[in-house]
Amino acid sequence: MTGMDRDVVVRAAVEQGLLDSEPVACLLDIAGIRASATALTSAFAAALPAGTPVLHAFAVKAAPLVPVLRLLADTGLGCEVASPGELALARAAGLPAGRIVLDSPAKTTGELREALALGIAVNADNRQELQRLDALIATRPTASPIGIRINPQTGAGTIDALSTATATSKFGIALRDPGAREWLVRAYLDRPWLTRLHTHSGSQGVPLPLIAEGVRALHALAEEINTAAGRRQVDTLDIGGGLPVNFASDETAPTYEEYVTALRGAAPRLFDGSYGLVTEFGRSLLAKNGLVLARVEYTKTSGGREIALTHAGVQLATRTAYAPASWPVRIVPYDAKGAPKGGDPVAQDVAGPACFAGDLLAAARELPPLAPGDVIAVPDTGAYFFTAHYGYNSLPRPSVHGFAETPAGIRFSLARPAQTPAELIAEAGGAHGDALL
Repeated sequence: MTGMDRDVVVRAAVEQGLLDSEPVACLLDIAGIRASATALTSAFAAALPAGTPVLHAFAVKAAPLVPVLRLLADTGLGCEVASPGELALARAAGLPAGRIVLDSPAKTTGELREALALGIAVNADNRQELQRLDALIATRPTASPIGIRINPQTGAGTIDALSTATATSKFGIALRDPGAREWLVRAYLDRPWLTRLHTHSGSQGVPLPLIAEGVRALHALAEEINTAAGRRQVDTLDIGGGLPVNFASDETAPTYEEYVTALRGAAPRLFDGSYGLVTEFGRSLLAKNGLVLARVEYTKTSGGREIALTHAGVQLATRTAYAPASWPVRIVPYDAKGAPKGGDPVAQDVAGPACFAGDLLAAARELPPLAPGDVIAVPDTGAYFFTAHYGYNSLPRPSVHGFAETPAGIRFSLARPAQTPAELIAEAGGAHGDALL
């Protein structure tokens, strides 16, 4: 969403009253999401021989909203799920089993049994999970494609918490540990039903060369297994996602084309059509297609610092509040009517409503002086921000609206209503009030 487009959308949201009954509203760009999905599918289609099987499975954790999953399914994408809840959302969105992939480092036997019964693809995380699969498949054959996740141990990016390919990562079989590679080859030779390999090297903060090195290691292992088997036992490589997002400006960088170029440089034969591919992108598909709008409720000065108090904080931008250096956000100011705000910049804190000092969207940010009734817009929030609510202070989940341009102007459609007090009480055990007396 460019600055000019954003201005039009903010003015329309204010004029149509989205901030009249609620002090915060969250927006998703419908056309932008479709364009992101097209950019992904086109980048891979241009690099692969015609007819190569490819499933682009959206990482549901990035935006666990049924309307989002249905919109992406309409563009041809599937779903990557990592919990029973995410699987339920994918199924509620109408995704068929063949377009769902189950990943998780801690699947229960019940979760595995359900996935195998439905025919959903499963990536086993560890040796003990593989033993559970042995037992389940021995009693009931399955149509599920099954693979093993490896940790290529290629190193960390700039955000440790999101680097899943470190030497001690909790995810997958550590490929460089003593004996691991030999064990993996043997595991496949002993199980003809193992037909996939999976890796995911990280997310925000992990550079393209590091991601590409992890995929190169995956491809090399698949070739080794197939050589040992004397046939193409591994027929599909799940290469994960993790394309970083540029939060510093409206530019989309890196692009999916750049991602494919990096992979082709590291593992050229990955794109020769000999393997089907699965991807698991999330943040890169949704982040730049989301926008938070919030009213400024009060302004004050403390110790010479200007502070604007808003209703957008840790409940929407959890990572920003707790790790601001890793997750900085932009603040775009508007006046009470939704027009861009001018004025000489002043260092201001933009604070949220939660009762702890770190609930800040920005600290000492140079912005035109904000006043009560003004509107702040927070771009690039379509993934892992308002889509995955954090219930601190029992702050309610805000409404989420999709928007699209029509001949009559910007049209908003409700994708998720704001959480009501009754729903908050029910979630907090309201029906069991006497249980502890």
